[in-house]
Amino acid sequence: MNLKRRIEEAGIDLPEETLERLEDFKQHLMKWNRIHNLTGAKTVPAVEEQIFDSIYPLVFLPPCDTLLDIGTGAGFPGMVLAIAMPDTECTLCEPLHKRASFLGFIARELGLENVTVEAKRVDALEPRPYDLVTSRAVTDTPTLIEWSGPFIGRQTHLLFYKGEHVFDEVKSLTHCDYELITRDKRNYLWIKDAFKC
Repeated sequence: MNLKRRIEEAGIDLPEETLERLEDFKQHLMKWNRIHNLTGAKTVPAVEEQIFDSIYPLVFLPPCDTLLDIGTGAGFPGMVLAIAMPDTECTLCEPLHKRASFLGFIARELGLENVTVEAKRVDALEPRPYDLVTSRAVTDTPTLIEWSGPFIGRQTHLLFYKGEHVFDEVKSLTHCDYELITRDKRNYLWIKDAFKC
């Protein structure tokens, strides 16, 4: 099943222009990845799965004005979400230079005026509250919550893309209001009212 159909069948309504930008992102990533080894996803189906994985939370997430993605890597989930949410101001934090360069290229190439790429570690970012803080495959949940601290305000939600270890990690979240949304082997840990954590 192609990416467009998967997105439609998931109930995610994206305009044709956005779907075209996702296709352009995929093509550029495939090209850059052959030279710079940005991600382990080497085939079209593998890259499409990463894109779908990144975008799936639009099924349940409320709209947000600002987003911070910690450790964006080759664009998952931050760049994909930025493409899908053009009205959201997205800050993509990626310390690895070759990946940050790719993210900057994509933002310019696709005309994504809502994207800021920060080529630095998250602890070097200027503290400010964001509506949504996301991260995928970076570190364990308690560490992610700690890193997110300077960016949590009264309205902040956290969204962490996790594997099976999340079931042990959430045992420590005694003060947090959270949901676990599972799709295949992916667990989306959605923490609401993050200031309580």
